[in-house]
Amino acid sequence: MKRVLTAAWLVPLGTYSIFFAPHWLFVAVVCLLAVFCFREYARMVENQGMLSFSISGYVAGLALLTLPEMGWTSLALLPLLALGLSLRAEDFKTGFASAGAFTLGILYVFGAWRCGISLQEKSHHWLFFAVALNWAGDVAAYYTGRAFGKHKLAPSISPGKTIEGAVGGIVASVIFGCIYLPRVLPAIGLPEAALLSIIGNVAGQIGDLCESALKRGAGMKDSGTMLAGHGGWLDRLDSSLFSMPAVYWALLSYARWQ
Repeated sequence: MKRVLTAAWLVPLGTYSIFFAPHWLFVAVVCLLAVFCFREYARMVENQGMLSFSISGYVAGLALLTLPEMGWTSLALLPLLALGLSLRAEDFKTGFASAGAFTLGILYVFGAWRCGISLQEKSHHWLFFAVALNWAGDVAAYYTGRAFGKHKLAPSISPGKTIEGAVGGIVASVIFGCIYLPRVLPAIGLPEAALLSIIGNVAGQIGDLCESALKRGAGMKDSGTMLAGHGGWLDRLDSSLFSMPAVYWALLSYARWQ
């Protein structure tokens, strides 16, 4: 029941932010979600004995999200910042790992949301597609896995997931993409819609497994407690943090889709 009640306000909020909110409000919502996600990521880092440098992470990440001149070449500064911050470590054996975790967190969380902003600027349909294909895929994967699942997908990471469920999730995402994209973006044909759906869903499923692996390494059942019935924001958005960059990369790779 808690999951249903949480979804009852999450889905309308997400849909409004993508389709109807002024651009400044959309960016503000993205920044807030990114901060929540990075906060949970920082807790995982700290639970594994590393320094998270969370305050510096918020500043660097929000700069990546909001500053127009913050081009991708500026990401070369991230390792410099991370290694500089690692000098604060009392045990220098953890400095290297902490610097790596800091850099990864900025790219993993804020970099993904920057791709989400770029998708929305191209068309709000692109961002909705990149997020919603995981909604469709997750539901199908759950029920397909329960009905037909026999072969474990990654038993050491997520024992409940099966190969059959993963395939069902891909099929559902392709069906969703082939119905949605050609209808709202007529330049996209069925083959392109199917390919984009596969790319986005496979990326999303990998993102789900990666977040589960991070939690296991940190000894955490959920990434947080802010979402009743769902755990934390990373638990809810882990697939989207992989699918948004994957879909955006696909769009940039094919000029005729831009």
